[in-house]
Amino acid sequence: MRGIVPAPQIQIQQTYAQLGIDADIGTQHIEQPRPTFEMQQPRAQLEIESPEGRLEIDSSKAWDALGLGGHLNVMNNIYSMAPQVALQGLARIVDEGNRMADLTNPGNPFAEFAQDWRRTFEEFDFRGPAAYNNVSVTFTPGDLSIRASASPVEIHSEVNPPILSYDRGKLDLYMQQYNSVKFTPPPLVSLQG
Repeated sequence: MRGIVPAPQIQIQQTYAQLGIDADIGTQHIEQPRPTFEMQQPRAQLEIESPEGRLEIDSSKAWDALGLGGHLNVMNNIYSMAPQVALQGLARIVDEGNRMADLTNPGNPFAEFAQDWRRTFEEFDFRGPAAYNNVSVTFTPGDLSIRASASPVEIHSEVNPPILSYDRGKLDLYMQQYNSVKFTPPPLVSLQG
């Protein structure tokens, strides 16, 4: 009896395809510039007005004390002294009359009166009173005017937009391994026998 011959078997080897992926991540760069800021402070306006002061010097009393004052002052001085000079004149006349009436007087009053007749008139002292404050000095300062006006602060600001840059990544797809099917037939067996 012949042996049973096993059925021939075909070997199949299969390789799956492998897909390769090479990917680089993209990069994004964001830059935010600072805002542009400008500030200006104009100078304040300052106006100063200083009118000249007024200086008044009144030396009329000093000139009057020197006897060189105005005609009105001289006449007033003479007028104010006239009553006193008149009284002195009356006193002198009374004195001379008494001397002439005095018979016991050993001298000669008539000859004396005749000799002094030029000096009998009193001189008017038409000078004003002398004093340390005869010169009057008055100073009136000018009105100082100060006007200040402040200038407002000028501010200019500008927002700068962000700067965006993006570098795309890389994506490469490739076949790392191709698929394949390999068939291996069974060995041939001799049937003689």
